[in-house]
Amino acid sequence: MWKFIVKRLVSMIPVLLGVTLVIYLIMSMAPGDPAKVILGEQATPEQIAALRDELHLNDPVLVQYARYIGGLLTGTMGKSYNSGLECGIEIMARFPNTVRLASVSVVLSVVLALPLGVIAAVKQNTIFDGASMVFALIGISMPVFWLGMLLILFFSLRLGWFPSSGSEGLKSLVLPAVTLGFQHMASIARVTRSSMLEVIRADYIRTARAKGVSENKVITKHALKNALIPTVTVIGLQIGGMLGGSVMTESVFAWPGIGRLMVQSINKRDIPMVLGCVIMFSVSFSIINLIVDVLYGFIDPRIKSQYK
Repeated sequence: MWKFIVKRLVSMIPVLLGVTLVIYLIMSMAPGDPAKVILGEQATPEQIAALRDELHLNDPVLVQYARYIGGLLTGTMGKSYNSGLECGIEIMARFPNTVRLASVSVVLSVVLALPLGVIAAVKQNTIFDGASMVFALIGISMPVFWLGMLLILFFSLRLGWFPSSGSEGLKSLVLPAVTLGFQHMASIARVTRSSMLEVIRADYIRTARAKGVSENKVITKHALKNALIPTVTVIGLQIGGMLGGSVMTESVFAWPGIGRLMVQSINKRDIPMVLGCVIMFSVSFSIINLIVDVLYGFIDPRIKSQYK
């Protein structure tokens, strides 16, 4: 198991290098001059040229990228073009807010989606099954920003129950968490239903029923445990999607996380800050996938023996 974990951690290195190189090239080819964005429209050509020399923006792109990777190996993500602060410090100050939002969203999604998917599978072709799948289809199809705006209009402006932006207290977490988790909840419910339908038709489920095992125990102990692997896979992907997909939600609700920070940095052409946010997202997503693979071994002993 430990050998597998170490190999997965080592494999993250080329992934991070590839992701950062692509983002660096995209940001370098994007229209606009970072020096001009920093100094403003009133800056003289001499001031812009001096700032470009100071930030080494006149060097070839690959040289700039190599310098950035060298700094990253020494433990620094570089300084922000706009604030002049260390990017790592600002990112780590905002990352807990993003984790808090994603954590509440995934708990909300799993708590609602698992029972919904299981009951829909057990009551296949009933009104409940059809209604739950229509609900899941709406959740998958609904854009995050549109749902967020609807929730703000109804619960913030009309009813006044929750704040429309910011991160003051638990109330400010409700609407962003529901917005971020609703779409993922629908995906988890659909996968759980499909996996449960496949499992409850297996021979060992019929054998358990023939032995007189109660229906609740057949569903919870025998069927659900064996149906969890596809569901755990989707949940792991959804957690990574919540961290990366929080960009839109944080922008709509002005949530002070790294998703909103990345959008602001892209608009200001702050390349070191954008790269720092992308690296944080990539590392988080890779670690979550690793945790999901380890969980497979605890769910299914056959998979654990393959790791050994």
